[in-house]
Amino acid sequence: MDIKSDTRLNLSAGLLSVSVALVLVIAKLWALGQTGSLSIAATLADSAMDLMMSLGGLVAIAYAAKPADDDHNFGHTSAEDLAALGQSIFILISATVIGVAAIMRLLDDTVTLPEREASGMAIMVFSIIVTLGLVAWQRRVASQTGNRVVAADSLHYLGDLIPNVGALIALWASAKFGLGQIDSIVALAAALLLAFGALRIGKAAFDALMDRQADPEMIAGIAAIAGDFDGVHGFHDLKTRVAGSRVFVNLHIELDGAQSLDDAHAIGAALRRAITAAYPRADVLIHKDPVGVEKHPDDPR
Repeated sequence: MDIKSDTRLNLSAGLLSVSVALVLVIAKLWALGQTGSLSIAATLADSAMDLMMSLGGLVAIAYAAKPADDDHNFGHTSAEDLAALGQSIFILISATVIGVAAIMRLLDDTVTLPEREASGMAIMVFSIIVTLGLVAWQRRVASQTGNRVVAADSLHYLGDLIPNVGALIALWASAKFGLGQIDSIVALAAALLLAFGALRIGKAAFDALMDRQADPEMIAGIAAIAGDFDGVHGFHDLKTRVAGSRVFVNLHIELDGAQSLDDAHAIGAALRRAITAAYPRADVLIHKDPVGVEKHPDDPR
């Protein structure tokens, strides 16, 4: 899949995320007015935060898709990592707030029971179905494009499913048995899930911003392509770094020094095409050395 297709998929996921968040905010506002449920109020606040995060994520995806320019010679894909890091921090804070609120409610003996539970339950079922559809699409896009913003947004909405289910159970338990604390237990589970996922995505984004190398499997794959390529007698200084969903690859290959520059260029260009065919999101720069050349003593590395 090419970069333009990746961009279209990422933008579609971002637009769908914003649309779903806006619809859920409107639906939950109505449900809150109907029921006065604290669990619905909590999911409404969460959906409002989702809307802000989704808007920020969409802006980051659009900015990251801009081509390289004079000020950003390697493109703008690091915006994805910045947005993903910001989202992970936001999710971690949200998980902490949810967890603390859930514990406080569990310790509170005076819980106000909601009214007209059936209306609230209908909105919760609608929210769960819509969110499941969004998460399914986001996960498909993230698996194809490697976009960390989409992955982080998907994690957040996946975490939202548990509070929504908790609100649904709480409304049912209130209507059936007069119980009001079940959603707090579910909220604690949601907080733990969110915190774990936020730390994982935040670490990946931080590593990318610190120019951490690509996945070892990808490095081994590139090495296998270069090491067995026709006309290439060896390679060295294979270096990679990740920026957003792009991977930048630098590679020195060793060629027959007696051949023409045209022939050497053709081999390097063909190798670059082979690597990008195997790894479409790679940006490859190849330096050509004659076989057996000794490093100049003035070369720093």
